[in-house]
Amino acid sequence: MNPLLDIQELSVQSGTKTLVSNVSFSVAPGERVGLIGESGSGKSLTALAAIGLLSDELKASGSVLLDGKQVVGARDRDLVPLRGTAAAVIFQEPLTALDPLMKIGNQVGEAVRRRAKRDNRSVDTKAITADVLDLLSQVALPNPQRIANSWPHEISGGQRQRAAIAMALACKPKMLIADEPTTALDVTTQAEILKLLHQLVRERNMALLFISHDLPVVASTVDRVIVLQQGQIVEQGPVATVFSQPSHPYTQSLVAAARAFDNALEIRP
Repeated sequence: MNPLLDIQELSVQSGTKTLVSNVSFSVAPGERVGLIGESGSGKSLTALAAIGLLSDELKASGSVLLDGKQVVGARDRDLVPLRGTAAAVIFQEPLTALDPLMKIGNQVGEAVRRRAKRDNRSVDTKAITADVLDLLSQVALPNPQRIANSWPHEISGGQRQRAAIAMALACKPKMLIADEPTTALDVTTQAEILKLLHQLVRERNMALLFISHDLPVVASTVDRVIVLQQGQIVEQGPVATVFSQPSHPYTQSLVAAARAFDNALEIRP
């Protein structure tokens, strides 16, 4: 089976500075892969390069095949059909990812309409509204009609993230790229969003590229993990093996820090 995402010797440069260096990994259809490392390690840049969304001042080299199509060096208009269909992105902060000047229902509806157009289906307003409410229900939003009629600032952070997930699902992607999707949320809401993502990925047999610096979150979400340090892969493998028997000093330090944090929070008699 061919990989859904195949990255080979990817490098990203800003002027003369190399931000990502010779990164290579693949994600198979239906596979759940974690990309971890501290802030500035190149996680988000790697994900943005995978779908051709790097800013103009950054230059990518190497090879990125997304659903069999080359991303590096491709024109943006040639990549548009891949976005949403091959891969959809859930960003870290939904308040900035959502359009503040559009109601939630209209934003989800736009994603539904675009996917229908790509599938050469004619969808009327009534059908789009029904699809929007169904998607909002699928992501467990209470009172979907109220949420659809709300502006982004009128709902909670967790509800905004669920709405962003609904937009991604509307595209019917083969892979979700989740870029630290729970960082801005409280612990309880974070757990709910992670449970939702796990359920949706399994039910739809989607691949998942999950980006985070939170090791316990990654451990409960993915099957395989890739560790980035200063833009380079230093270790990768099954998540249980990497976290229980880390071989690289950087990974060892990440695991030790996570364990120390857990011990500090432990309630002792």
